[in-house]
Amino acid sequence: MNTIKVMTFNIRYGQAKDGMNHWDHRKELVIDRIRTFDPDLLGLQECRDDEQAEFIKQNLPDYDFFGVRRGGTGETALEMAPLLVRRSAFHLRDHGNFWLSVTPEIPGSRSWDSAFPRTVTWAGLNHLSSGRSLIFLNTHVDYMPAANDASTRLLLDWIDRLDPPLPVILTGDFNAIKDSATYRQLAKGGRLADAYRQVHPSSAAEGTFHGFGLPGVLLTIDWIVISKEFETLEAFIDTWHEGDRYPSDHYPVITTLRWQP
Repeated sequence: MNTIKVMTFNIRYGQAKDGMNHWDHRKELVIDRIRTFDPDLLGLQECRDDEQAEFIKQNLPDYDFFGVRRGGTGETALEMAPLLVRRSAFHLRDHGNFWLSVTPEIPGSRSWDSAFPRTVTWAGLNHLSSGRSLIFLNTHVDYMPAANDASTRLLLDWIDRLDPPLPVILTGDFNAIKDSATYRQLAKGGRLADAYRQVHPSSAAEGTFHGFGLPGVLLTIDWIVISKEFETLEAFIDTWHEGDRYPSDHYPVITTLRWQP
């Protein structure tokens, strides 16, 4: 097959005091939504390196899981932005991570008045069915404006310095809406594009953050960004919920990509 199914999903950290939407009450829903769409590549955000990550690993045993604690102080230090790769679809060449800061190689580092340390996890992959290579990245960008803008530039610089240049798939919670400078730089700047917008160029139904169904709260901050070597065959936002129970306070975004000739 010449296609790759990609999903990005902020699953909301497991220690949050969310009442009926606490992790213990919705973790099976998270796995169900992932299994429903069965992605080849999956980027998660707000996955804690504790029982939450273990539950994900145990229930998705056909994926390789890569992530690192973002660090810092307090209980949020355990949060990760891990990526998962289906073993039957890819051969792993290498993988790593860096921090969105002026010292990206230093664990737990943060800059530009960011509220928290933020990580990027990446993997160099060979797509088995096509024989082609790519880089898959996943991140959770800080919401402070200066940090958001500088993190975008750092991400683009990292991608531009790939040697050799390789096709890129980037997933994440970017904490920026689609009329922001961050979006213009990252998804409309030339090399990279918003996969969803390739098939829905003027969609009004792009909201991903909903705060567990809060009225009037719907922000388009979760994206899948791709390089020109891919085209989008299908893209949608999974808004499924069961009454007042939601898998997360974010809806996942799912795309099916095809390699360009």
